Amino acid sequence: MHPRRPEGFDGLGYRGGREEPGGFVAKPDLGHWVSSPPDIPGSRNLHWGEKTPQFAAGTPLGAAGFNEDSYAGSVAAGSEQLNRFAGFGIGLASLFTENVLAHPCIVLRRQCQVNYHARNYHLTPFTIVNIMYSINKAQGPRALWKGMGSTFIVQGITLGAEGIISEFTPLPRITEGIVENSGIKSRKGNEHDDMGEINSQEAVGELSYKWSPKQIGGHLMLKGLTCLIAMPFYSASLIETVQSEIIRDNPGILDCLKEGIGRAMGFGVPHSKRLLPLLALAFPTVLHGVLHYVISSIVQKLVLLLLKKENSPSLPAENSSSVQSMLDSYFPELIASFAASLCADVMLYPLETVLHRLHIQGTRTIIDNTDLGYEVLPINTQYEGMRDCINTIKREEGILGFYKGFGAVVVQYTLHVAVLQFTKILYSALLQNVS
Repeated sequence: MHPRRPEGFDGLGYRGGREEPGGFVAKPDLGHWVSSPPDIPGSRNLHWGEKTPQFAAGTPLGAAGFNEDSYAGSVAAGSEQLNRFAGFGIGLASLFTENVLAHPCIVLRRQCQVNYHARNYHLTPFTIVNIMYSINKAQGPRALWKGMGSTFIVQGITLGAEGIISEFTPLPRITEGIVENSGIKSRKGNEHDDMGEINSQEAVGELSYKWSPKQIGGHLMLKGLTCLIAMPFYSASLIETVQSEIIRDNPGILDCLKEGIGRAMGFGVPHSKRLLPLLALAFPTVLHGVLHYVISSIVQKLVLLLLKKENSPSLPAENSSSVQSMLDSYFPELIASFAASLCADVMLYPLETVLHRLHIQGTRTIIDNTDLGYEVLPINTQYEGMRDCINTIKREEGILGFYKGFGAVVVQYTLHVAVLQFTKILYSALLQNVS
């Protein structure tokens, strides 16, 4: 009976091999003596001198270049989180600019629109800045931010009414399609924007070319019904933003709701006999709201398509680590939203002037003197309706009378552009330093 071990084998050592420096012994070919165990999933067969690697929980095993891959994965995940944070911050800055920093421009713009006494039309931003300074000096900063809470209430009522109507009626609310641009998707559901943002911008692509005329008509009908429901509250919010701070009592947060319900029910604060009924205000209100939405949606979609065509040849490669190119992917939608809102406001500014004068008539509202900045003026118009208001403005104030306070629009959107650019530069520098 022959032994089943090779010659020179004496337990722990094997003298048949050649000793290497350091006390190790080189192994000869023992393929017919030593059998390899079956490979176990998640493990690896070790060679001489190797140690079992200590894998962290959740780390894939058996990958070549373990340290390099895990480091690259952590860097990629951190870069993605930073860019998401950058997109959220940029969108938040846009929302803050539209609803807070731009509110003084909205206040002056509406006061100029309803002031038929004004000799200075404030068509340029220079005169608007001057009158802002005068009002702030005479009444304090609070005079420029009056009625800001009521604007948020109107937006909330608008979104809530739209959601409820679309839930209990067959009127469609959003499209099924998604507009993609530079790796981002358009917002669906809320009309306000960014990073879950709530502002006055409409959702991208809600008027999809894939829809039938019947669906588009139902969607526009939904927008019109929403404008009708929010109309009395819009009137109350308009009064709060143009009423002079000199004669205002301490307004409550829910005064807009109370006065809006009172306007709809026909009770509450007594108004003049010149007050137009809500039925007479329905057509101009719905017309302005639907047209603003249609123009915004069309312009926004066109700008997104143009930006997509311009950026498609220069899209970064998959292995590109350029932080700036990743940061730029958050801007096409914000640029499209900005351009859409600007075009709609400019095109519909004359109609908005007529609408505000009709809403404010007969409410016994006293506004600031936009010529001087330190006096007050009563609103005593006697328009019989939309057509009479248009003819009266054209006859007594001229064509430029429809654009009173237009300089506030220029200031508003210039400020918006400046904030967006500053935020982009800030986050670009931050991400470059972190990366």
